[in-house]
Amino acid sequence: MIIMSKQLVEVIINNDIKVTAQFEDNATTRELISRMLFTISMDNLYAREMCHRYGRGGLPTDDARDRSYKVGDISYWPPMGSLVILYKQNGEIFEQQPIGHIDSDVSFFSKLGSADVTFRLKA
Repeated sequence: MIIMSKQLVEVIINNDIKVTAQFEDNATTRELISRMLFTISMDNLYAREMCHRYGRGGLPTDDARDRSYKVGDISYWPPMGSLVILYKQNGEIFEQQPIGHIDSDVSFFSKLGSADVTFRLKA
C-alpha cells in the first residue's frame, strides 16, 4: 500500500487572513490543485459553513458517501457541487467527498457574510 503525503495549501480569506490546509489525495483534490492559484466567492450558509457552488458535476469524486465532519474540514458536496469549509459542528451526517482539513481556528468565518477565498499551493 502506497501512502501519499498530504499537500499543503494556503487559504487566504479576503486578502487578509491566512490559514493552512492539508489536502487529501483523491480525484477532487487533484482537480482543485490543477486549477491553483484560484479565488472563489464563498457565502456563509447554515451558520456552520462557507460555501461555493460549482454546480452538480463541477468536480470529480471518487469517495463521496455519507459521513460526519470535524470543524475545519474542507469538503465537496456532490448534489449541488458545493465546496465547503466547515467552521461549526451541528452533528449532521451528509454525502461528501473529503478534500482536506484546516487545523487552526476557523471560528472567524462565523462573522463573515461572504468572502473572496484564494487557494494556492504552499511552498
